[in-house]
Amino acid sequence: MTMRIGLVCPYNIFSGGGVQEQVLTLQKTFEKRGHYVRILTPLPREYEGQVPKEIITLGVSMNTTAFAGTNWQWSVSVDTDAIDEVFEREKFDLLHFHEPWVPVWGRQLLMRSKSANVATMHARFLDTLTAKTVSNVFIPYTKPQIKYFDAFTAVSVPAMEYLLSLKKVPITVVPNGIDFKKYSRRPARAIRNPGMKTILYIGRLEERKGVKFLLKAFSEIAHRNEYIQLLIAGQGPDSQKLRRYVATNEIPRVTFLGFISEDEKIHHLHRADVFCSPAYFGESFGVVLLEAMAADLPVVAGDNPGYQSVMVDRGALSLVNPQDTIDFARRLELMTFDEGLRRLWSKWANKRVKEFDFPKVADQYMKVYEDAIKKSKQRKT
Repeated sequence: MTMRIGLVCPYNIFSGGGVQEQVLTLQKTFEKRGHYVRILTPLPREYEGQVPKEIITLGVSMNTTAFAGTNWQWSVSVDTDAIDEVFEREKFDLLHFHEPWVPVWGRQLLMRSKSANVATMHARFLDTLTAKTVSNVFIPYTKPQIKYFDAFTAVSVPAMEYLLSLKKVPITVVPNGIDFKKYSRRPARAIRNPGMKTILYIGRLEERKGVKFLLKAFSEIAHRNEYIQLLIAGQGPDSQKLRRYVATNEIPRVTFLGFISEDEKIHHLHRADVFCSPAYFGESFGVVLLEAMAADLPVVAGDNPGYQSVMVDRGALSLVNPQDTIDFARRLELMTFDEGLRRLWSKWANKRVKEFDFPKVADQYMKVYEDAIKKSKQRKT
C-alpha cells in the first residue's frame, strides 16, 4: 500500500541538525519506495533561498538560546486557513510529528489534522533545575495533545522520559539511523598521517557538549607526547571562550575548524585516529557516534544515558566520565595508540552500526505507520 505522508519538523530544515537530517533522509527513503512524502516545516525568518518542491512551509520560526547555551527553535503561530488549505490539497494518510512538544506551531497542525498522527520524541529534557521547571510549565500545554496521536515512538529509552511522566502510553523505540554507505565510503584523499595522531571533535560548542573537559584531558596528553593533535569542528556560544582557554593554558596543537560541510565531515572522520564526543548530559541518542563507527573510527564518548543506548556491550569501552581528567586522558590514549584495543573495538562497531542503517529504520517506521492508520480509522468510527 502506497501512502501520502507528511513529515512534520518544527526546526529549521535548511540549517542541518540531528532531527532535520533524520526527517530529510526519511523523506528520500520513503519516496524511493513509491510513497508520496512532503516535509511540513515553518520558514525561518532569515531564510532567503529557494524552497524545494518536497518541502511545504507554513508560518515562520526563529532561534533563541535555551538551557546551557543550547539552541532552541521557536515555531511561531501560523494562519489556520493556510493549514486547512494544505491539508485539503495534500490529503495525507498520515502525519509524522517530530518533536511534537515544540511550541506552538506543531500543536496547530495536530488540532486540524484529519489523518492518522504519529509522534516521535528525539530530545531528552536537559538535566538541570531550570529545564525541569520549564518542562513542568509545559505540561498543561502538552498533555492535552496526547489523545490526538495514534502512535508514539522515541529514538531511545531516555527520550521517552518526558512523555511517560505525563501519561503511561505504549511507545515504540525506533532509533535514529544513518546512511551507512555514505559514511563508510573513504574519500580518495582521506589518508591518516602515521606520524601525527589526530583526535577529532565535531559538534556544537556549548556547555553540555563538554569540550572544555576534552581540552583539559588533551592537555595532559599533549604535554607528554608531541605527535598528537586535536581538531575541533563546529560553532556555538562557547566558541570564543574555548579559544581563550586554549591560549591561556598554552595547550599545543589544537585547531578550531569552525563550521564544516557534510563532505568535509566525512573527510575528517576518515583521516582521524579517534573521534571524541564528551557530552556529559542532555543527550537522547548518538547519531554522531554512529557516523564515526561507520567510518571505522574508534570513539571515546561521555557516559550519558543517550550515548549508553548506542554504546552497548563491548562498546561501553568507549564511555568515560569527561569530568575525570586523568581517566579521560588515559582512555583517549588507549583508543589512540593501543592497536589491539582498536581492532577489538572495530570488530564490535562494524557489526553494531549496521543495525542503524536507514533502510532498517524506515522499515520500523513503516510498521508504526500501518498500525497508526488502522487505529485512526477505529478512532473515527
